[in-house]
Amino acid sequence: MSEQALREVEHGITVLAPAKEVYRLLAEVENWPLLFPPSVYVDYLERDGNTERIRIWATANGEARNWISLRELDPVRLRIGFRQEVSAPPVAEMNGTWIIEPISERETRLRLLHAYRAVDDDPAGLDWIDKAVDRNSSQELPGLKAGLEQASTSAELRLSFTDSVRIAGSSKDVYDFINEADRWRERLPHVSEVTLTEDTPGLQVLRMETLTKDGTAHTTESVRVCFPHYKIAYKQTTLPALMSLHTGYWTFEEGTDGITTASSQHTVVINTANIAGVLGSSAGVPEARAFIRDALGSNSRATLEHAKQYVQARR
Repeated sequence: MSEQALREVEHGITVLAPAKEVYRLLAEVENWPLLFPPSVYVDYLERDGNTERIRIWATANGEARNWISLRELDPVRLRIGFRQEVSAPPVAEMNGTWIIEPISERETRLRLLHAYRAVDDDPAGLDWIDKAVDRNSSQELPGLKAGLEQASTSAELRLSFTDSVRIAGSSKDVYDFINEADRWRERLPHVSEVTLTEDTPGLQVLRMETLTKDGTAHTTESVRVCFPHYKIAYKQTTLPALMSLHTGYWTFEEGTDGITTASSQHTVVINTANIAGVLGSSAGVPEARAFIRDALGSNSRATLEHAKQYVQARR
């Protein structure tokens, strides 16, 4: 039986941001955890001019998963084509295009096109894909719109910083300390409860309760993507009240002298609606930035210092 033509559907939304800025933010995949609520981490596997092969880690229906996508960038026409390298049943084939169209200098129409076919052209499979694409696109675009508008206009609400510690030990030993987060309750005094699940090797869900310097408890949940023995990237899916987004990564660089530089990087977007409730009615964005920098930095530095003590005591 011959294959049927691909089913084609379109979804769209208007974004209050310049078209070229929208294109840039979508083209640079390192921005995706900031733009797409389900996106945890994206890594380049291959790049050749405007052709890319990328691996995407994201959450779906409460579970963490990953897949490989191929992309074609068109910076002149402001288009980005994509297709799944390997589709999962009932999808036999799927591709799509982001089309970025300027409405004015500050307003953009963002169109998302999908084309797909079901395995064996099964009508029930096609109906399942129809509903999934419509549901996912309808849920994804409003969150993407908010992320794009925030990224292009609200620089004061974004905060990025890094803390580093030099450790006399191997990058593997330092990595292991951060990777073994299920043991943090016994190893880190600011962690009071912790649950770590790792159904897929290297893809973790970490839920924990941490204490700030003033004794305030925060329950957070993160999805972590682990790359032995040099990097652990994460995105919080349950956030403290002052943050509307929090991503970050741990990195481990071992020098020829046997010294490992361990770093903790954070990128945060401030939730302005909760500033007064957390910090008082007189507080504003500057106070929130200072509070978050101090709270996250203190916990990260404490974790790195305990990793240092643990690793160096084993030498």
